[in-house]
Amino acid sequence: MRADVSAVAKTVVFTVFVPGTVAAYVPWRLRQDAVPVTGAEEWAAITVIVIGIAIYLHTAFWGFALIGGGTPAPIAPTKVLVVKGLHRFVRNPMYIGVALVIGGQAWLFHSLHIAIYMVGMLLTAHLFVIFYEEPTLRKQFGQEYDRYRASVPRWIPKVRP
Repeated sequence: MRADVSAVAKTVVFTVFVPGTVAAYVPWRLRQDAVPVTGAEEWAAITVIVIGIAIYLHTAFWGFALIGGGTPAPIAPTKVLVVKGLHRFVRNPMYIGVALVIGGQAWLFHSLHIAIYMVGMLLTAHLFVIFYEEPTLRKQFGQEYDRYRASVPRWIPKVRP
């Protein structure tokens, strides 16, 4: 594992501005005056949010910054193809983590607005993956990416790495 301080710092900045906006600020605005649910349902929704945050942080910092030597931002990509950690099970764990954070908030506030926003975020991510990320990774990593793509699913995690 290479400790690239610059990649970690850039990932912090990216995380605050992009996922911070997409998964925290926008849902917070969309919740309007909704009061969170209570009891077991509250804890379940918070658990989903925490799992999503953990997935994002693990993938962005351990995977992209430390292993890959880059960031989640397209303007500062990884230098190596990240196929370790959660990337052994699914090619896009970071988007799944962000969606869980948003979905957990939709559940926590029983907010249809946040749920619809999550669907829009996933559709946008899917189109971005298909039309930008996958072609870019194929150009950057060639056959290594083709082999990875053939063995690891895009969205639905496989049970065995």
